[in-house]
Amino acid sequence: MPTANNFLHSKYSRSDPGDRARYVSFEPGAPPFSPAWHDALGRLGTRIWDAGVRAVVLVYGSYLGADLFGSGRLDEVGGLKRGYSRGIPGLESLLASLRPDEYQRSSHDPSCQPPFVNDEAGKTKLDTLLNDRANFSEQYVNAFRDGLASSHGLTVQRYLWSSLHHHPGRMEGALAFLHELDHLKTQQNLQAGDRILIVAHGHAGQLPALLSNLMAPGDSSVRDTVFETLAYFYEQRETPPESIQHLQELDRLLAENQFAAWPSLDVVTLGTPIRYGWDTESLGKLLHLVNHRPIRQDGKRWLAKMELPQIVMELPMASGGDYVHQLAVAGTDAVPASTWEVELDQALRENLEPYDGFERWLECTRRVTRCPNDGECLLIDYNDATGTSPDEHLFGHACYTRLDALLFQTTHVVETLYGA
Repeated sequence: MPTANNFLHSKYSRSDPGDRARYVSFEPGAPPFSPAWHDALGRLGTRIWDAGVRAVVLVYGSYLGADLFGSGRLDEVGGLKRGYSRGIPGLESLLASLRPDEYQRSSHDPSCQPPFVNDEAGKTKLDTLLNDRANFSEQYVNAFRDGLASSHGLTVQRYLWSSLHHHPGRMEGALAFLHELDHLKTQQNLQAGDRILIVAHGHAGQLPALLSNLMAPGDSSVRDTVFETLAYFYEQRETPPESIQHLQELDRLLAENQFAAWPSLDVVTLGTPIRYGWDTESLGKLLHLVNHRPIRQDGKRWLAKMELPQIVMELPMASGGDYVHQLAVAGTDAVPASTWEVELDQALRENLEPYDGFERWLECTRRVTRCPNDGECLLIDYNDATGTSPDEHLFGHACYTRLDALLFQTTHVVETLYGA
């Protein structure tokens, strides 16, 4: 596991992750809000408190109005609109199913779309529309807080990021999230030796991945280039003042070496597509949870499946697990809304993601393993394969935030990161 990653993109390796991966099947356990459920969460809260965890931050976005699979970028490079099949059976049907209008047919509020704002009004609207379907609802957060912090002063909060699925959106999202963490550190008087547990769902997991590289100790020529690129575009265009302030804040924290006195950041990702690499030197612990059913016929159970045309029939039933994790990889993205963001996206892509073009995306999806290069990995069969609409299970991506998975998931996270 390398430490000085220096913004290198994750590699799509088909090699066996070995001891870094464990295979688990979902077991419901005690019903939510039952006495046994509260008791079990209370014991887990004691264990993470004893391990030094003083705050838990649940980071999430929303797929409403968003280009979840990044089909816009595939369109841009000549994939979807022109029926770019390259003679591969079933590929055109697969590409069509990745478009937002194919999985957002229900009557959601059309005003509910990115960029989302981390305020109570936006969170409440998402709770009303989605409850716990790919959404850290207020009920979920309160249950988590009441269970884990029943006998301790553990802080539990949620953070809604913009859900702009392109390099400028994720970079600004990472800087804004760092500002939130700095505020939490000050507010709770957290010191070196304390721990913050970050649990990030889906694309929100790219924020701590970027932060791990941005916060890394020592000099970095790539980081300098990223800073210069952002500063240049911010100066040339009308940019929200907080974006500039967040960039300046990170620059100051690095210049003053303040991260040496920060609490340790432990990160858990839930179905985060494999994109940016992780710099583990700036993190505490790193764990990835992926909804996965090993349905391959070659015995390589750590690999996702990409076989056509079968995968087109599997998608609506989520029979292979989390297809967002499998397909929203390098080469996909939403198309930025403005010309200057398109230019900034291109400039950042040169340093953050070398995989460009339709053929490279297809290559990445065929090669993608369920486990990133860094950190431990739990490949969990959530038993959510159904015949229901993808809007219910979101192609296997909605299971992680379900209230009935809270205890099971938290148990495995605590045991893996902080010991049985």
